[in-house]
Amino acid sequence: MDRGHRAVAHTADVRIEAWAPDREGCLAEAVAALVATFADADGVAADGETTVELPAGDDSELLVGLLDEVIFRLETEGTLPVATDARPADGGLRVRWRTVDAGAVELVGAVPKAVSLHALRFDRDATGWRCAVTVDV
Repeated sequence: MDRGHRAVAHTADVRIEAWAPDREGCLAEAVAALVATFADADGVAADGETTVELPAGDDSELLVGLLDEVIFRLETEGTLPVATDARPADGGLRVRWRTVDAGAVELVGAVPKAVSLHALRFDRDATGWRCAVTVDV
């Protein structure tokens, strides 16, 4: 199974899907999908690095926590992740982001406000891990 992500049509918000052979890869793709819904960061060189520790929780909680952290850092620090490396850590997740100042990228969509729990999906099937989440804009 390859890794990837996409945005799918949704009435008023943004819906993203991501997939990968492993859980951490799927989480990294979900971050890339979220950023791609509102910013064109292709070809932008990272100028910073941040490590995020998420506490133990079920897979859906980790997904929501990770995407909420992207939104929080955008609002409070003005930074965006352009590369994500996620690894399991003590039942939770350790994430290393290569980041860029949000002012260095072109905004191409509505900036996200929150992750919705409605129709949230994050699970494993015979081909790997998949997630789908709606983002309030």
